[in-house]
Amino acid sequence: MSTTNQYAIRGGVAGRERLRVLSRTMHPGTTALFERLNIGDGLTCLDVGCGGGDVTLKLARRVAPAGRVVGVDVDETKLDFARREAGEAGLGNVEYRLLDIRTGEAGTDFDVVYARFLLSHLADPARVLGVFHRHLCPGGLVVVEDVDFSGSFTWPELPAFQRYQELYSAVVQKRGGNANLGPQLPILLADAGFEQVGLHVVQPVATEGEAKLLNPLTMENIADAVLQDGLASREELDEVVRQLYDFAANPRTVAGAPRVVQTWGRRAGF
Repeated sequence: MSTTNQYAIRGGVAGRERLRVLSRTMHPGTTALFERLNIGDGLTCLDVGCGGGDVTLKLARRVAPAGRVVGVDVDETKLDFARREAGEAGLGNVEYRLLDIRTGEAGTDFDVVYARFLLSHLADPARVLGVFHRHLCPGGLVVVEDVDFSGSFTWPELPAFQRYQELYSAVVQKRGGNANLGPQLPILLADAGFEQVGLHVVQPVATEGEAKLLNPLTMENIADAVLQDGLASREELDEVVRQLYDFAANPRTVAGAPRVVQTWGRRAGF
């Protein structure tokens, strides 16, 4: 979630398939995180930068029947997808709002505030964590998952993948973000006033399957930003994407998501 000119990855309809693959790839790690933190029936949750609502629905199922979930994002097209899928799932304890959390209020009584792959795209993650803090009730839980792109790897090494890493980091940095924010999160949470800060690291990688498609899909979805910034030619981008897809199709190679840092903490008063 961000303003359009700040977010490096394509949104709307064009970016939806990548988000679906990302959600399925991250499902085991995020589910284990929610179980570790005992997120369940009766809690009120805020999903910030919810995108197409995949995690929002996961939370809604976990906190049902007594709990509720609010998902907020600045991409109305993604929110339309999310509302449609919530309706198809028959979940009545979830709602979606068009809201930039940096300038708007979603309420101040949430038991859980959650964000995945949001803060690394923002120029002011410390301030946004302060906003999260204000949205929580006393004793409320903040949960953040974000990337450390420097921990990405393939085997064997692939120059096209290294170029993709360079381009991704560059377009995020150009817009004020930090593709390697993940390891800083525990300190940022502590500095924002959270207590009982915890940390866990996951990294979905594979020899075959959807996890390997994240690299070429993401490269395709940052292509507009790369071209806008003059970082590469269309011909180079097409070649990088081709090589990434070929690499993903080879079962004798290893690839997947960047390293993901999971952090959490509580607002005082629990």
